[in-house]
Amino acid sequence: MILNKPVCWVPTLYFAEALPYMAVMTLSVIMYTNLGLSNTELALYTSWLYLPWVIKPLWSPLVDAAKTKRWWILAMQIMVGASMAGVALTLQTAMWLKLSLALFWLMAFSSATHDIAADGFYILGLNEKEQALYVGWRSTFYRIGSIFCQGVLVILAGYLEKRYNVPLAWSITMGLLAAIMIILSAWHGITLAKPAEYIIKIENVTNAFAGTLRTFFSKPDIVPAMLFMLLFRFPEAQLAKMAQPFMLRSLNEGGLGLETSTVGFAYGTLGVIGLLAGGIIGGWLVSKDGLKRWWWPMIMAISLPDAVYIYLSICQPDNIWTINSCVFIEQFGYGFGFSAYMLFLVYFAKGEKSTSVFSICTAFQALGMMIPGMFAGWIADHFGFIDFFWWVMACCLVTFAVSAMVKIRD
Repeated sequence: MILNKPVCWVPTLYFAEALPYMAVMTLSVIMYTNLGLSNTELALYTSWLYLPWVIKPLWSPLVDAAKTKRWWILAMQIMVGASMAGVALTLQTAMWLKLSLALFWLMAFSSATHDIAADGFYILGLNEKEQALYVGWRSTFYRIGSIFCQGVLVILAGYLEKRYNVPLAWSITMGLLAAIMIILSAWHGITLAKPAEYIIKIENVTNAFAGTLRTFFSKPDIVPAMLFMLLFRFPEAQLAKMAQPFMLRSLNEGGLGLETSTVGFAYGTLGVIGLLAGGIIGGWLVSKDGLKRWWWPMIMAISLPDAVYIYLSICQPDNIWTINSCVFIEQFGYGFGFSAYMLFLVYFAKGEKSTSVFSICTAFQALGMMIPGMFAGWIADHFGFIDFFWWVMACCLVTFAVSAMVKIRD
């Protein structure tokens, strides 16, 4: 059947994978900022939403031991769509904050489970030649999904905020996103192939996971490697949580007073272009000269461009292109420097049980984003945005320290 061809489901599967992740990590921050939460509240609440990706390896055995990957994909897409629709409805109630946070939690756990199933299905549903052929499609359509959330939907929400009130604007935006997820689930019910899957006994999977943990913790230089995974993004985790609220806060609050649609354009278009360009150039240079040659330039690139926010917070410029240029510079540096981090994880995971070890590495990565983000809002509220961004720059010393601790082999 032609609809079961990989070209019919690989792009939409990874587009669907991006939507709930970006809704949880980006849309929630902008939405809660505009709904009046303080920096302390929104940073604490939304940082906790990283938890499912931190503990994802703990319940990945369940996905292998119960039902098929195809079943999990379809079930989680419906669950994600339902939770998005729930957020849209609860914003019009008196208990909107508690209910919407609970539904974002459900969305986050469903999204993390969907990630496990989708990546497993990609391996089962494609042969090795097809896996290599479609790997570019995976990343491209995941990025398109990111742009759609960070850019198109935020711009739409900004337009609706002008026309209606803020809660209604975000109800419509989240309702549209829910409809897209349900449509994608129906599409995948038709297009996803039904490869032969062997349901693994839970005790066998649990034993395999215990073996993976032994392999991970027996790696050479495990302590500096773990510190690197946890602390490399210590400044970036705080900056990422407060950058968009800073853009949206009024001039009297120390922000830039931008409209929601303007922030959506800055981060969803120019910012993503900078991020992609930095990542592509970083990967090309490493493939050409090796990671050791570009290690410290990449560390500098992910750290020093954060200083553009010191300039923005002090000068509070009103020129949109000046602001957009600063966002582009910071995101380009982040994309370029983040290549070093991800390649280190890949090299560290090589060897026995490399795929499973890598999943534990990404769990440490998520934990490294969750914990610093939790107190970023408190710092911004108590010391102001100018001092907060100076603090972020000071935290770059932590990045330099853990980067010096790990060994980069030729």
